[in-house]
Amino acid sequence: QVQLVESGGGLVQPGGSLRLSCVASGNGFSINAMGWYRQAPGKQRELVATATTGGSTEYADAVKGRFTLTRDNAKITVNLQMNSLQPEDTAVYYCHADVVLYGIKYAYWGQGTQVTVSS
Repeated sequence: QVQLVESGGGLVQPGGSLRLSCVASGNGFSINAMGWYRQAPGKQRELVATATTGGSTEYADAVKGRFTLTRDNAKITVNLQMNSLQPEDTAVYYCHADVVLYGIKYAYWGQGTQVTVSS
């Protein structure tokens, strides 16, 4: 079993910054990709940013230039630095990992952390 534990999030004014962190724990697994998705009320869950073990990073167009995803493969951690936050960034943010566990591929999700951008 693999667990994703998230931290960060909260309430911030427009133009402000927040940092989200996610740590993976468990035994016998490797990670192919790890990143963040978000889901706003009444909307589908969408990709925010994801990074592969090989080093490539993909961002949603809506966050390019504002958000930065960093990944520490040794610590099995991803951090999402969110700058210039806007009200439309308000959502529950979920950590996601594509995992190989004892030779089988799985997708794991964190419990979600609320990000609210409001004045």
